[in-house]
Amino acid sequence: MIRLTFLVLLMVTLFSCNNSKQNLNNMDTQVTNKKIIEQYFKYFNNYEWQKMADMYIEQPEMKDPAYGIKNIKMTKANIVKKYSELNQIIHDVHDNVINMYYSGDNVIVEFESSGTAPDGSKFVIPICTIFEIKNGKITKDLTYYDNFEEK
Repeated sequence: MIRLTFLVLLMVTLFSCNNSKQNLNNMDTQVTNKKIIEQYFKYFNNYEWQKMADMYIEQPEMKDPAYGIKNIKMTKANIVKKYSELNQIIHDVHDNVINMYYSGDNVIVEFESSGTAPDGSKFVIPICTIFEIKNGKITKDLTYYDNFEEK
């Protein structure tokens, strides 16, 4: 009976230690991923498109309502081109992060994009992006916003 009690106690202790290590690893991943995404938005708001593109793997999986409903692969050069063209159209584009949520390798970012449209009108668009980060690089960038245009 003493052996059984000791064995159960030992298993509970080992399980607790293992969970603590896993929780610490998850917290480390969250802190690291938070820093990566904060840097990403600094580059975006400073129009440093090449530095922002360098935060991705060579061909990340992307989704943007402007490109349709399917995920696509983009190169870093495509990313630089996409955001450079956006910046030419909306010279003062700016993203304001509202909140970040974490789930494993994923960071879900709720933010507002604002600027001045070509017709001179000001706009604010609520956006949500799911970033997947592995080995310090963005592997997926799945962005959702209302791309409906009034006619």
